[in-house]
Amino acid sequence: MSDFLIVGGGVIGMMTALQLADAGRHVTLLERGECGREASWAGGGIVSPLYPWRYSAPISALSRYSEGAYPELSLRLLEETGIDPEYRQRGLLYLRVDDEPQALAWAREVGKPLERVGAETIYTKEPNVAPGVDSALWMPTLGSIRNPRLCKALRARLLAMPNVTLREHVEVEALDVSDGRLRGVRTSAGREAAERVVVCGGAWAGQLLAGIGVTLPVRPVRGQMILFKASPGLVERVVLKDGRYVIPRGDGRIVAGSTLEEVGFDQRTTEVAKDSLYDSALSIVPALAECPVEHHWAGLRPGSPDGVPSIGAVPGIEGLWVNAGHYRNGLVLAPASTRLLVDQLLQRTPVVDPAPYRLGGV
Repeated sequence: MSDFLIVGGGVIGMMTALQLADAGRHVTLLERGECGREASWAGGGIVSPLYPWRYSAPISALSRYSEGAYPELSLRLLEETGIDPEYRQRGLLYLRVDDEPQALAWAREVGKPLERVGAETIYTKEPNVAPGVDSALWMPTLGSIRNPRLCKALRARLLAMPNVTLREHVEVEALDVSDGRLRGVRTSAGREAAERVVVCGGAWAGQLLAGIGVTLPVRPVRGQMILFKASPGLVERVVLKDGRYVIPRGDGRIVAGSTLEEVGFDQRTTEVAKDSLYDSALSIVPALAECPVEHHWAGLRPGSPDGVPSIGAVPGIEGLWVNAGHYRNGLVLAPASTRLLVDQLLQRTPVVDPAPYRLGGV
C-alpha cells in the first residue's frame, strides 16, 4: 500500500504526486480518464489571474508563489523528460480596462511592473492589434505555459519515478469511511485499501465527497476555446480585452478564449460559443480572419465561491485531504496550492497561511 493515494490526474493531482515523490514517499495516482486531459489540458495557460487586482488576498498569495515557481519547474521538466512545456515570459497587454486606477494602485502596493502605455508602445510590441487603440496597460513580467505540454511532461516524469504508481482509466466511485476514518476507495477496478487519500478531482470532487456526507462547494463551469493556425510572429504576447484573450504559442498557433457557462457536466462544444470566441479574437487581432480555426474544445472548471480553493484535511474524517475548487485558476495556483497541501501532509512549515483554504473554515 502506498503512503498516499491521490484521486485525480490533472495538474493539481500530478504536481501533488511529484512533490510527495520528491520527498521520498510512495504514491499511487488514480485518474478516471487520461492524466491531464480535463480542465488542466483545456485552459489557456496564462500564469496569472486574468485581472489579478480583482482577486482576494488568498488567491493573490498563492498566485505570487506560483508565478515564481513556473520558470524553474518548466526547465526541470524539460531536462528530465525532453518535453518542453513552453514557458514564455513575454508580458501581457490589457486593452480597455475599466478599473485602471485600481489596477495601478494594486501594482504599486504589491510591487508589480504594471504601467499605462500609449499607441506607439502598443503597436511596437504588437503591430497586428486592432487599429485605433490609444492606451493600454502593460505588464512585462507575465508568463504563459502550454497546458497540454505541461501535462504531458508531468505525466512522463511521474511514469519514470519508481515510487509512483500511475493508474489511468480507473474511476474512484466512492470513498470507504467508517468510524470517522478513511479505509480506502472503491473504484471501477475494485476496492483499494488506503489510509491517506487526497482528493484532487477538479469539477468532480464535490460529487465524490457528497457520497460521504461532506459538502464541498465545487461545481462544473464549462469553458470553450478555439485555436487558430497562424504563422509565427503574428502575435508575440498575451493580449486581453473585455475578459477575452489571445495567447501565442511557440509554433505560431494562437489560442483564443474563453466562455463561462453554467451547464452542469455537459462538455459539448457549441457553434454559438465558437462564433463568439471567433468574433472576440478578431476584435483583438483582425488578421486572424486569414487564419483557419484548427480546433475547438471545451473543459469543465471546478467552480467555487469567490474562486478560493479548499486545501487541507477534511474535518471529521481522519486520513482524508482535499485540494479542489480553483475555478479559473487551477494552473495559475497549482505550484503553490500543491506545495501548501504537501507541507500539511508532511507536517512541514506551510508556504502560506493555510487558514483561508480550510474546508468549512475550520
